Amino acid sequence: MPAHLRILDTDGSVDAAALAAIVPWASITTVDLRDLGPSLRLWSRRRNIDAARARIAAAADSRPSITFLGSGDFHHLATLLIERVAEPFTVLHFDNHPDWVRLAPRWHCGSWVNRVLALPNVQRVVTAGPCSDDLVNPGRKGGNLPALDSGRLVLFPWRHAPSRVHRRIADGPGHARRDGHIHWQNLAERPLDDAIELVFDAIPTEAIWITIDKDVLPEREALTNWDQGQMPLATLLAMLRAAGQRKRLLGADICGEYSPPRHGNWLKRIEARMDQPAREADRQRIAENGHTDRELARTLFDACSDAAAAA
Repeated sequence: MPAHLRILDTDGSVDAAALAAIVPWASITTVDLRDLGPSLRLWSRRRNIDAARARIAAAADSRPSITFLGSGDFHHLATLLIERVAEPFTVLHFDNHPDWVRLAPRWHCGSWVNRVLALPNVQRVVTAGPCSDDLVNPGRKGGNLPALDSGRLVLFPWRHAPSRVHRRIADGPGHARRDGHIHWQNLAERPLDDAIELVFDAIPTEAIWITIDKDVLPEREALTNWDQGQMPLATLLAMLRAAGQRKRLLGADICGEYSPPRHGNWLKRIEARMDQPAREADRQRIAENGHTDRELARTLFDACSDAAAAA
C-alpha cells in the first residue's frame, strides 16, 4: 500500500510541491495551521492544541502517512499523530535532544516524549542520536530518568560522555549505571550494522512509528533552528531502510526545517534567544534542506512499501 503524504503547514517552511513530485504517493494532504503557528510554536496552550487536533482529524487518512511538521519548534505536534494509533506499538525517535524535560509546559517541543509515554498503546520510546548537553547532569535538568529506569524509554546517543546522576537507575539496552554515572551505548562507536542491530533489538513490538527531528544531523546536511548533532544522513537513511525490512511501519513524521523565529509572546522570545543558536539561511542552505527532505521522504515511502509487502 503506497504511503500518503501529509503537510502540517505551520510556518511555510516545507516545499510541498517538491515532495509531491518525488514518488507516487497514494494521496497528498495539506493541513493549514498557519494561523495557529505562532501560538503552537515552541509550546502551546491546550485550546490551540485542541484546534490543531480537530484540523488533523478532519484530514485523517487510514493509510500509512509521512507527515512534515515544519520547524523543530513544532515537534510536539507529533503527539497529535501518534495518539491516533489504535494498536500496541513502539515510537522510534531520531533527535539531537531527548525531548523528555518534565519541568517544561505539558505541550512543549522539549517535553512531548513524556506525553507520548503516557499513551496506552505506546509500549516503548526508543530515542537514537542525541549529542546535546541535555544529557549533562540530566536529572538536574528535569530529564525523565524514571522512564529510563523503568525501561519505557531507551536512549542511544550518537556520541556522549557518561552522564552524572544522583539516583539509582536500572541498566537498560542503551546504558549501564556505575560509579554514579550513566554510561551510554554510543552508536558512533560501533560499525553501522551493529548500531542498527542494537537499536532494533530494543524495539519490543512489530509495529512502529518513526519521528525525526533533522537536528539529529550535522549542519552540513540540514539547517535547523536548534543546536545540531552528528549522525550522518547516510546512517539515518540506513536506519529507516532497516525499519522497512524488519518492522511494520504505521507512519512517520519529520520536523527540523529552518524558519525564522518570530515570536509575539515575550516568554517565547526569551526562550528562543536562550536556547537556540543565531543562524541565517541563504538560498543554498535552504536548497540543501530540501534535498535532505526528499531523501528522507523517498526512503520512508520505500520503507512503508517494504513493510506492506512483508505483511
